[in-house]
Amino acid sequence: MTTIIEEDLKVKPTICATLKEDILLLTNEEQQVIVHCSIYANDYGDAARIWKSTYLVDKESGLTYKLLFAEGISFAPQWTLIPFNKPLEFTLIFKGLPKNCHSFDMVELIPEEGGFEVLNIKRNASDVYYVTI
Repeated sequence: MTTIIEEDLKVKPTICATLKEDILLLTNEEQQVIVHCSIYANDYGDAARIWKSTYLVDKESGLTYKLLFAEGISFAPQWTLIPFNKPLEFTLIFKGLPKNCHSFDMVELIPEEGGFEVLNIKRNASDVYYVTI
């Protein structure tokens, strides 16, 4: 096997400007935060829903990051029935948090009582979280 050292090459490889730009865009691509949630019924017939006014709130800056997508739960005004013998499990995807965020809250800002609220979630490297509401 022959090893070729870059300085021995007669032609130096170059990366075209368009490819460099594409690579830069990929490295700056927006991250997302995924929150897997479980909620238990207190009684037969209990139901849950998520409002589009659910946010992640950076504990240090107070800035909010919006909910982008929900799977496994209905958006208000529709309701999803919570099974009585097991939790309703659903996934929320939010706009990415800044790199300097160390902890955050997940809050549902709604015009009635009973909004979801999970406080003091510690940031991790994967930005995937599991919470029980």
